[in-house]
Amino acid sequence: MSSDITPLVLALWIANVLVDSGGQLAFKAAAGDPRAGDGLARWRWMASRPWLWIGVGCYVAEFVLWLAFLSLVPLSEGVLLGSINIVAIMVAGRYLFAEKLSRLRVAGILLISVGVAIVGWP
Repeated sequence: MSSDITPLVLALWIANVLVDSGGQLAFKAAAGDPRAGDGLARWRWMASRPWLWIGVGCYVAEFVLWLAFLSLVPLSEGVLLGSINIVAIMVAGRYLFAEKLSRLRVAGILLISVGVAIVGWP
């Protein structure tokens, strides 16, 4: 991050990445359950499972964390730093849901990571 990094800014950034990624992964777990069925029955099944509500709770927490983070960093820097969530979600999706990471996606992960490092460099 920029030279005005504080422990609070760093903590908010890390918490945001964890909570946002956790929400995405919880929604994937809710939506990808093969027992869910089709149509309205699928929505009822998802609504009765904890993963959906964990995802909603993560998004509420992420909203608060994101607002707190953006109140301390410039928007242009915050949004770029927030893009690391994409990397975290893609890597976690690979390990938790056996999703494929093609060479192009790995290249994208590397480019995003380098970009976040450049933006965050003091």
